[in-house]
Amino acid sequence: MSAADPLLAPIPGAEHTELAGVQLDVVRTGEGRVKRSVYPVGFHWARDMKPHVGTDGCMHTHVGFLARGRIHMEFTDGCIREYTAPQVVVIEAGHDGRVEGDEPAVLIEFDFEGDTAARLGLPEKHGH
Repeated sequence: MSAADPLLAPIPGAEHTELAGVQLDVVRTGEGRVKRSVYPVGFHWARDMKPHVGTDGCMHTHVGFLARGRIHMEFTDGCIREYTAPQVVVIEAGHDGRVEGDEPAVLIEFDFEGDTAARLGLPEKHGH
């Protein structure tokens, strides 16, 4: 990460980890978390993350703000959602996602770990 770019600069007090090339910075805030995820160019959940988590799709609900980049989401029912920064995102569990274009995707999320959907009044899984 580059300290010259404020969006990518180290976050004081954040827990920093990396998983499957994704840079994660998490700050606990009361009962929730604020999380910055930097998904690298070419990232594809099914190829890069699935081997680490063992599920067919991402089972986490994402709610936040896409600050940079473009992401493409596909759900098991064939639904497709495209997001381009700057944009608020609500991505229900049960998706496969990938970064599109030539820049990383930077997502600022607000979550409650496994309780995000329930705490925010969202469906537990994507559906129509």
